[in-house]
Parts: sequence; C-alpha cells; structure tokens
Amino acid sequence: MLGLNRSSYYYEPARESEANLLLMRTLDEQYLKTPMYGSRKMTVVLRNLGYEVGRKRVRRLMGLMGLRAIGPRPKTSRPGKGHKIYPYLLRGVPIERNNQVWSADITYVPMPRGFMYLVAVIDWHSRYVLSWEISNTMETLFCLNALEAALTQYGPPEIFNTDQGAQFTANDFTGRLKQAKARVSMDGRGRYVDNIFIERLWRTVKHEHLYHTDAENGLELAANLAVYFDWYNHERIHQSLGYRTPAQVYGAAQSTHSIPQISTL
Repeated sequence: MLGLNRSSYYYEPARESEANLLLMRTLDEQYLKTPMYGSRKMTVVLRNLGYEVGRKRVRRLMGLMGLRAIGPRPKTSRPGKGHKIYPYLLRGVPIERNNQVWSADITYVPMPRGFMYLVAVIDWHSRYVLSWEISNTMETLFCLNALEAALTQYGPPEIFNTDQGAQFTANDFTGRLKQAKARVSMDGRGRYVDNIFIERLWRTVKHEHLYHTDAENGLELAANLAVYFDWYNHERIHQSLGYRTPAQVYGAAQSTHSIPQISTL
C-alpha cells in the first residue's frame, strides 16, 4: 500500500527485563478483569501479590503496554499533536447488518522473551475478524496495513470506529477511511463500552489462545494467530449469534492470513 516490502515489518519482539515482563504479564491479566484500574490501584494489586513496585514503574509499564484506565477523566486517550478527533456516531444506533460498523483496536501480546502488539479489524454485526497484523512498535503503519487488508478484501463499511489513540487519529489512517467513503467514529474519552465488541475479542483471544502459547518470535506468533483467527471465524460458535459462527453470519468463505517470509529477525 505504501510501497514498502513486507520484509521491512518488525517481527522481533520488543524487549524488557525478565522482571518487567513478569509484571507486564500480570498487569495484562489484571486489566482484563478490572479495566477501570489506573496505575495507583494496579500498584496496590501488584504489591498485594508480593511484588515490590512503585507507582512510577507501574505507570511506565502500563504506558508501554497501551493500557489506560476507563472512566470520564482527562487525557485517557492520546491523539497525536494536531490530529483531529471525530465524534462517536454509534450511541443508540441498532447494529442490524454486516459492514454497517467496523472497529479496530490494539492490544499488548506477552511473549516469553519480550512482547508485541496486535491490531485487529472486526465487523460488529457478525463479530467476524476481517484482518489483523502484529508489530513490535505502536506506529501507525501496521494499523494502516490491517485497514487496507480489510478494505481490499471486503470493501468499505458504513462507519469505522476506533479509540482516540494516535495511530487511529493519524491523518494517514482517517484519510484512508475518507477515501473509502466510510464515516469516522471515535470513542468518548475513557469509554470502554464504546468499542465493547473488540474489547470482548481481546479477552477471548488472550484467555483461549495467547495465555496458553509461547511463540519464540514474531513469525511464530503470526503463524499461531493465523490458525486461531481462522478457527475463531469459522468454527467458534457464539451464543449472541444464535450459536452460529462469525463466518456463518458474515457469509465469508474460508481464508487464511498471509505470513511474510523474513530471512532475518
């Protein structure tokens, strides 16, 4: 899309000390249970578990992981300087059809010797995962790649919803949505429920897959996720979908995620 070879992607996990990786894994699991906890309460939780940590350290690690406490408080989302924030368009709107609303989000992925970030694009009506990408940085490029993959394969949605993070408020990202004639919607500050379907996806992916596998590098992680998301889309039934799979509701054919062949990591 941007004239870059896929071999330029970063598939080497980002590094931290073993002690910090253990703290980050614990923070990630706790955040899925209590997304309203900020660094102060997270510090108390870690201390109660026996970790000798200060709030400054916890705040830094949560920032590195992209974890922000939910709630109506200032600066819970961090748009880039000069980036435009769009209104939330979905309050009270019934979700009745495929491609009516898509959304995207980024989550932290723990690994044995580091960590990576995962972005996914999901269709709200069917819960179908349209595309995903991984990266060891939170730069906009891997989010753009996921967006482009979804648009190329499935065409544009009517509305595309994200949080107010810098990756999604970037002109390149919103500009691509406008080019596709999709309306841009953004969560209210700290409003976890505004993007609830993809938040539920992260909880499912982590509890059913990521916390039970140990990929050694980005390529192995990508291969594992390709298998999981294919199973999630085509075999995992959802009670909210009348015990059908996302693919049955979306009407999608079986597909696999393309894994780049990288000679060096």
